[in-house]
Amino acid sequence: MPLPHPSVCVYCGARSGNRPAYAAAAQATGTMLASRGWRLVYGAGDVGLMGEVARAAISAGGATFGVIPQHLVLREVGKRDLSTFIVTEDMHERKKVMYMNSDAIVVLPGGAGSLDEMFEVLTWRQLGLHSKPILLLDTDGYWQPLFTLLRHLTVEGFADASLLELVELVPDVASLESRLTTAFN
Repeated sequence: MPLPHPSVCVYCGARSGNRPAYAAAAQATGTMLASRGWRLVYGAGDVGLMGEVARAAISAGGATFGVIPQHLVLREVGKRDLSTFIVTEDMHERKKVMYMNSDAIVVLPGGAGSLDEMFEVLTWRQLGLHSKPILLLDTDGYWQPLFTLLRHLTVEGFADASLLELVELVPDVASLESRLTTAFN
C-alpha cells in the first residue's frame, strides 16, 4: 500500500562544491520532491546544497522539515521559513530526528558530515534495524570512489557482499524519482 505523503531525508553538503552540476542537481531534487508531494526532510541550513534543495522545494510549493543542532543555527544559517523547523541539542539528536521522520534516504554530494549521516543509516540497515532505501545521487560520478571503497571492504573480508545491495547509486534526478516512486508504491 502506498504511503500517504512520503518524506525523503536528503543528506547533502553545507557547501556547494566545485561543479555547477551539484547545485543544479540539488535544485532539481527539491523541485522533484515538491512536484510529487513528497516532504523534504533535511538539515535545515540555508547554505550550500542544503540551501539549494530547500529553496527549490519551497519555490515549488513543497513541504519542508528541517532539523538543525543549536550550535549550527548561525553557521549553517538556520532556514526558518520551512514548514517545520526543529532545533536539537546536538548532532546525534539531529540525525535521529531526521531519520525517524523519513521514509527514504537520499544522499547528494557532500563532505564528512554527509558521509557520517550516510554511513550511520547504512550501518543500521546492515544490522537489520530498518529497510528504508538509501539512494546516492551520483552527480558527475561523485560517489564512484565511495563505491570503490565499499567494494574494497567486501573484498578484504570486512563486510558481506550484501552490503553493496543496501545502498544504490542513481545517475540523475529522473532515475532518483523513478526509484523513489517504486519504493513508495
